[in-house]
Amino acid sequence: MSDDLAYSGLKVLDASQGVAGPHCGMLLAQHGAEVIKLEPLAGDWGRAIGKQYGQHCAHSVAFNIGKKSLALNLKHQDGLAIARKLASKADVILENYRPGVMARFGLDYPSVVKDNPSVVYLSVTGFGQNGPNANLPATDSVMQAYSGLMTATRDSTGMPIRAGLLVIDISTGLYAFQAVSAALYRRAMRGKGKYIETSLMEAIGAFQAAKMIEYTLEGSDLQPLGVPLGTFEAKDGYININGRRDAHFKALCRAIGHDELIDDPRFATVAARYKNEAALMPVVRAAVQKMPVAGLHAALNEGGVLNAPVNDYGDYINDPHVQSVDAVAWLDHAEVGRISLPNIPGIASARAGNALSHAPLIGEHSRKILKNLGYDDNAVDGLGSSGAVGLA
Repeated sequence: MSDDLAYSGLKVLDASQGVAGPHCGMLLAQHGAEVIKLEPLAGDWGRAIGKQYGQHCAHSVAFNIGKKSLALNLKHQDGLAIARKLASKADVILENYRPGVMARFGLDYPSVVKDNPSVVYLSVTGFGQNGPNANLPATDSVMQAYSGLMTATRDSTGMPIRAGLLVIDISTGLYAFQAVSAALYRRAMRGKGKYIETSLMEAIGAFQAAKMIEYTLEGSDLQPLGVPLGTFEAKDGYININGRRDAHFKALCRAIGHDELIDDPRFATVAARYKNEAALMPVVRAAVQKMPVAGLHAALNEGGVLNAPVNDYGDYINDPHVQSVDAVAWLDHAEVGRISLPNIPGIASARAGNALSHAPLIGEHSRKILKNLGYDDNAVDGLGSSGAVGLA
């Protein structure tokens, strides 16, 4: 581990599962922290999101790289004793159990802070610790519906659309990381720990702040961000175009062969295009549909119009620009195989053979972690035999 990393020497006990909490823990690890992933003997349930490859899936690799796995049975008195010992020494603790669960184990903030007063403790739940919905189950898809996010994008029939990735879990992890980072700075400056409570519900609310302000000002009939703006079907694919500014609109009209639209008073200004969207968009869509993506992309670039072909992930990974800036690394994982791993902005790139690029197996580091706590090999073997600890 490089001493140049900001959190080198920091000890993190990551008792979270799934994506939101583990994402926060992964970011702490990538910045140098020693992150112990505390998971059940059967493994974090996040290892089974989508298709599984042995003990992993794509999500468990992406959000657990750089961690050390300790498999513990918290319902076994010896397993719980180990967890409490780790909690007493941790600089940061992450957990995302339902409200009240950690308290039953004596691992909640009020219990831990007695022996570890400077700890930074993060609790992530679905709806929060209190309120009518506090004990309801909440997943990313549930929260996409609950939060209004699905109404931001609809299909041609008006049906709200669920985003095809775990956008709420991922954004919650980012908000959690920034909150923990701020708390660590506060601790460094003032010597005080902190309890941080957040939820999927709060994170996606913050994520949608501008849309919610729009809603309070405009109601449910929200004005589009611009006209013409959106995804358009071309002759051989799809392209996203943003021609809302006057200069961009004029260049777009020239690129699609409709110069007559430039001087049409119905479309001469931003406000006029908003008002006459229903008349303008069919003309633009019909013209774009007759053009190949590559040719239109080149013409729009020449005119300075914001645009991009709609790529799939393979297009992105293999794009010459993406490759030229080393935005994606290729790694070999023993369980999963060869994978593309996008680099995290602002920190060193992932590299094959680097511990920060390895996602652990269940209990892969159990023995090493326990020996560091003072257990000898015989004691570790006994803990494994008793069912208190999972040994890879």
